[in-house]
Amino acid sequence: MSAADDKAERASKPAGPSASDDAPQLGLFEAPAIPGHHGHRERLRQRFMQGGPDAMPDYELLELVLFKAQPRRDTKDLAKRLLARFGSFAEVINAPDVLIKEVNGAGDRVVEELKIVRAAALRLMQKQVIDKPVLGSWQQVVDYCRAAMAYEARELFRILFLDKKNRLIADEVQGEGTVDHTPVYIREVVKRALELSASAIILVHNHPSGDPTPSRADIDMTKMIIEAARPLGIVIHDHIIVGRQGHASLKGLRLI
Repeated sequence: MSAADDKAERASKPAGPSASDDAPQLGLFEAPAIPGHHGHRERLRQRFMQGGPDAMPDYELLELVLFKAQPRRDTKDLAKRLLARFGSFAEVINAPDVLIKEVNGAGDRVVEELKIVRAAALRLMQKQVIDKPVLGSWQQVVDYCRAAMAYEARELFRILFLDKKNRLIADEVQGEGTVDHTPVYIREVVKRALELSASAIILVHNHPSGDPTPSRADIDMTKMIIEAARPLGIVIHDHIIVGRQGHASLKGLRLI
């Protein structure tokens, strides 16, 4: 092949990575790769390792989370758009998949990465609750319940079943309802406690409105469960209501 032919062949080949490269496919709203972002990522990683998460604003911590979802693109603007849409790091992590995908630049890979982070955080918090007597690690119990339920769009009714040493036997969601109501079947609550040989239980539910203030129905239902469980030797330690604005303890408020 002559030098002229060789030059012509090289010119006919497309520049850049080939189609066989494992570059992520561009989604409908995903932005193209931005040159020079690799140095920014490395600086961000170094700052995280040196100063920890407390040294970083929410958008930079979210950037780190998104690195894996979009390995060849700048994630700063996407992180800021997600925070602008949902308000905080916690709200982004707990946002419904369909709403996340409405944000420009967020596709299936972003949703997947956020769900992994949330699942890992809940698993760690649950493990901390399981390994200790619940009444001796009450704040961790509350933190776990808030992380698991406070951002749900529908009401969930959860029960923590405890043994004689107040260690967690089971953590079960007993019912799912609407935005402002969950049906609770008292007989089923007591029956499940007997099946698990539980000596005590903690009732938990969420208020999607964000305000954890107990309603009259919440109080009455709790008292009915207490009365049904008492003859069987099952103690109701508390009923915790969680929401975005905090939590309420019926026992702490002296309502039971």
